[in-house]
Formats: sequence, C-alpha cells, structure tokens
Amino acid sequence: MTINELRKQFPDEMSCRLFFESMIWSSGRVCPHCESAKSWMIKGQSAREGLYECGRCGLQFTVTTQTPMHSTKLPLWTWLLAMYLIGSSSKGISSVVLGRLIGTTPKTAWKVGHAIRAMMASVPAELPLLMGVVELDEKYLGGRPRFQKGVKHKCGKGTAKQCIAVAVEREGSARATLVPHAGESVLGPFVKGVVDTAAYLMSDHNPAYVKIAESFAGHSFVDHGEREYARGEVHNNTAESYNAILERAKIGVFHYMSKEHMQRYVDEATFRWNQRVPDVSHTRRGKEKVVMKPLPVIEKIQNLLRVALNVQIRWTPNSSIYAIA
Repeated sequence: MTINELRKQFPDEMSCRLFFESMIWSSGRVCPHCESAKSWMIKGQSAREGLYECGRCGLQFTVTTQTPMHSTKLPLWTWLLAMYLIGSSSKGISSVVLGRLIGTTPKTAWKVGHAIRAMMASVPAELPLLMGVVELDEKYLGGRPRFQKGVKHKCGKGTAKQCIAVAVEREGSARATLVPHAGESVLGPFVKGVVDTAAYLMSDHNPAYVKIAESFAGHSFVDHGEREYARGEVHNNTAESYNAILERAKIGVFHYMSKEHMQRYVDEATFRWNQRVPDVSHTRRGKEKVVMKPLPVIEKIQNLLRVALNVQIRWTPNSSIYAIA
C-alpha cells in the first residue's frame, strides 16, 4: 500500500476516527476510565467530533483517551501516517525525517515515535511462548569509545554498552529486553519467561545457557571463540541477524540511543521482526526455500491499535517522556 492508496482509504478525519474506534474498541465502545459499556456521543456546535460521555462515571473521553495518543492535538491522519512510515520502514525512521514527512517539529515527532513504540511494546504480550528451535544470544548496543592513542578498548561485555538478551524462534517470533549483564541469574528468568519448556535451545558458548537449558528439551551450541559459527543445523545465526538489525538501526538511522529509552527502540525492532510470516519460495534451481514475508502495512497498524488502550506516554518537566501503564 502506498501513501496515496492509504489516503484514498482514509480521505478525512471521520474515516480515520471510525477506523481507530473499530480497532481500539473492537468489542464495542467502553469507557477508558471505568470500563463501562454505557456511553453516548456528545453532540452540539461546541462539541468536537468523537467525544463521548460515560453513563456510569460521567467522565468524557475520545478514542485516544488513555492511549499513547492521549490528549493529542494532532489530526488522527497524522498519527495514521506516522504508523505507516514507521511500520513500513526496514530499520526505523529518525524523528527529524519523521517530522518532515508528517508536518511536525522534530520534538513532536520524537514523542510521536516513542508513543508508537509504546504500542509496539504491548504486542509481544499477546503472542504465545516461543516454540520449536529457539536461538539465544546477547547483544551489546552502544557507541564506539573515543579514540585514545595507545589505548586498546575492550569489546562486548568489557565495555559500558547496554546488554540486551535476545531469544528468536526459527521461522517465528523474537523477544528481547535490556538486562544488566549476561549471567545466568539474569538470562535464566528472561528465557524461562518467553520460551516454552518443550523448546530446543541453541546458543553460543556462553556458560549461562548450559545451566538454563536444564529446564528445556535440549541444548546445542557453537563456539565462536574457536571460529565455529555453524555445525549443520546447529547455530544461532537467526538471533545474530536480529542483533544486526539493532546495530544497523543504531548506526544508520538513530545514531544514538540513550539507555533510558533504548528498550523502546528494541521493542520497535522486535515488533517489525514479528510482523512477518513464513512463505515458501523457489530458488533458480527449483528448490523450496522458506523466507519471512512482511505483513501488509495496514495489518501492522491494526495490530498496533488493538493494544493501544491503557498505555500512555507523557511529557516530563524537563522535556523528556515517561510511560504510564
């Protein structure tokens, strides 16, 4: 779907609002304050379109109330376009470019981007545990240290970079979260929380995974220290591919990710990874090959809006943002 096709499907604010209401209130309109199903639209010359009043608590609300779009002054078309741009990008889009395309300042676009990422963070909670063959890895994300003559900087866990725990199901979904270190005491609860115990684990030679794997169906690993990256079907290259997307997004798009907001950027990469389905294609020699095909962008937007309720992003006094769940 192109932007022109999106605009034809949603030509005005009313069509955008009806679309948002059908997704956020998919089971019928409910009051976000007290969850009552009894409400009515407020009509009149001074009332704005889409304003409702609850029949139980008497509070007023719209479709964006208590969502990441709470108290927005932007048209719903602007939000829809921002979701389209972020959802259809390969590795993300910077706030400067996003603001230029949706017609806002970079500061406003920055908050819009994080509001959309907050919705993206809620999607994995709706997904089942990872099954089958699950690859595990950790990623250290951050900037390169400044050059110092005669000083050799350490790599990976020897630096102050943020550690990210990653679990990826082959031909399936991914989960990732920020962790303080790559030890068993931290990685164990993460893996057990996102992976089914019947899954078969594959990883590199991190000793923590050996202990964690005792609770699962099996475990194989490759030793990167010995330059072993694959041994038949034994590898964690799928998880490494996810890590590469994070690295390229940091280098080529955002350039800098603060540790305060890095989890949302990770959630964005995870959402985009999960919005794909396996598809069988054929090589030039006629062999079948499974490739991951992205979902239509309108379906990605629908998946975002379905989990938008009860997630909020607000400004702080020092012009940062914080989340309310």
